[in-house]
Amino acid sequence: MTAPQAGRAPAIGKVIAVASGKGGVGKSTVALNLAVALAQAGARVGLLDADLYGPSVPLMTGLRDARLRASAGGRIQPLTAHGLRIVSVGFMVGEGDALIWRGAVLHKVIHDFVHDVDWGPLDFLVADLPPGTGDVPLSLHQALPLHGALLVTTPQAVARADAARAAAMLRELDIPILGCVENMSIAVCPHCEGEVPLFPDTARDPGEPFGAPLLGRIPFDPRIAACGDSGSPLVAAHADSSAATVFREIARGLTQGDATGYQPRPVTTKEVM
Repeated sequence: MTAPQAGRAPAIGKVIAVASGKGGVGKSTVALNLAVALAQAGARVGLLDADLYGPSVPLMTGLRDARLRASAGGRIQPLTAHGLRIVSVGFMVGEGDALIWRGAVLHKVIHDFVHDVDWGPLDFLVADLPPGTGDVPLSLHQALPLHGALLVTTPQAVARADAARAAAMLRELDIPILGCVENMSIAVCPHCEGEVPLFPDTARDPGEPFGAPLLGRIPFDPRIAACGDSGSPLVAAHADSSAATVFREIARGLTQGDATGYQPRPVTTKEVM
């Protein structure tokens, strides 16, 4: 393993990576809603879309047509939405463009997104990692040592097996696994409000094989996908929903014992819209 480079940006408190072993488990959705939940609690939050081959943050934040600009001093200015400062390669290329980049280019992009962006003072930087165990997590950890990572999976055995590989990568890089999130855990019947498991293995604790606490089980809610498509995160658009409550619980679980110095405060939904 290559040791992280010294000189982390002093204006950033904690960097939390959101990882998964495979695509399609809702990793970017968790990263975005977690970041907004932290902002709702009063933290200064940035969102780094490090999923370079599949940047979905521009669409999910309502910024799909926006582009990054540089200041007079040459530093990249992050875009702002929902109380977040946001950077994504999706703000630099066309929505349907395919990126065919080798490791050296990926490393430079990640380095530039960390050191050439005017993030300003942040309590948290949430990084949406690409699925799998490629170059980007290593490059990010070298550019800006991570406080820890959040693993996202579904109750499906295939997803958990891939999450175990992601956990092994994190351990190899000496990145602490702060917790595990089980997405699409159950469905709630709109008629009787009964809980219906979507996968056959929901009873197991998904964090147990990784030695990480289970921070939340997010129920299946069609509004989560609708909010992502419309560019309005669920925790802002449907703050009273059960899924939004779970996202806020995950944020609280990650900030317990936090030493960045910020004090959580009540924030109205309008402040993060």
